Amino acid sequence: MEQRVLGGSGIAVSPLGLGGWAIGGPFTLEGHQDGWGSVDDAESIRAIRRAVDLGVTLFDTADAYGTGHSEEVLGKALKDVRRDVVIATKGGFTYDRKKRALIGQDWSPAYIRRALEASLSRLDTDYVDLYQLHTGYIPDEAVEPVFDEMERLKREGKLRAYGWSTYTREKVDLFAAKTRGSVIQTKANLFSYDAEAVAACEAHGFACLNNSPLAMGFLSGKFSQATRFDPDDVRASAFDWTEYFEDGKPKPEFLARMARVRDALASGGRTAAQGALAWLWAKSGVNIPIPGFKTLAQAEENARAMAFGPLNAAQMRQIDEALGI
Repeated sequence: MEQRVLGGSGIAVSPLGLGGWAIGGPFTLEGHQDGWGSVDDAESIRAIRRAVDLGVTLFDTADAYGTGHSEEVLGKALKDVRRDVVIATKGGFTYDRKKRALIGQDWSPAYIRRALEASLSRLDTDYVDLYQLHTGYIPDEAVEPVFDEMERLKREGKLRAYGWSTYTREKVDLFAAKTRGSVIQTKANLFSYDAEAVAACEAHGFACLNNSPLAMGFLSGKFSQATRFDPDDVRASAFDWTEYFEDGKPKPEFLARMARVRDALASGGRTAAQGALAWLWAKSGVNIPIPGFKTLAQAEENARAMAFGPLNAAQMRQIDEALGI
């Protein structure tokens, strides 16, 4: 596949990135587990380096993930290839590293500057390629000041481009009106896709980083009625954005949807996960999925999706018909 560009920044990246949420290890949000269970840092580093070998150049993380641990692991893994890759991170949540807990939000310009400086230290780099506000819902009047600060940080050479991890067409339009940013990050997958928000990215010339492109693992096709998640897994937590799960189990309605589209996703030699990523590429030229991973095998499977490219029109119609769209 051809590279995709991070909006008006002109920064070219692989059409798929890897997300660093899961490799951050355990941490909590509002007293509930927000991590993906225990991690093996050595395995995480091997996975990242294998992804680089397979052509992945974009790696997205956040200071929230493991309250900084994901950034530390990513920095170690990419140290020797720093100039050949694009590192994206995010700030806006406050945290207690000793307790590994997110404890609030702060989108003030002064805090964002401090947060970026701390991220640079953990990533062991003097700049990030993309810095994003992690808090998706802030007052409209707060948008201009925080991104004006990112503009100053850009001029200082501490970041090359900036964006916002947010939702809804209205927020995308606001970002376009009030900033000179270039990237929107939002949830996007076969089960949860806001076509209006993506269309707004297209209209404004933004790249759209797709987080949760596999619906928190659901679109791998590996879940069943017998699947159970441990208490230290975010999928066992009752957040409103873990809508695919209930009481630590996959919801039957999503299992049924997955059963209807599995064959179409896995057509042409792909795995179901690779087909789900290919669906996003087919939906829009601005989409850049950033699936998570915890193992080398998962990173490799995700990266190899690029060899197949987007789903074709017939496959897209088959999926629409299966879902009754």
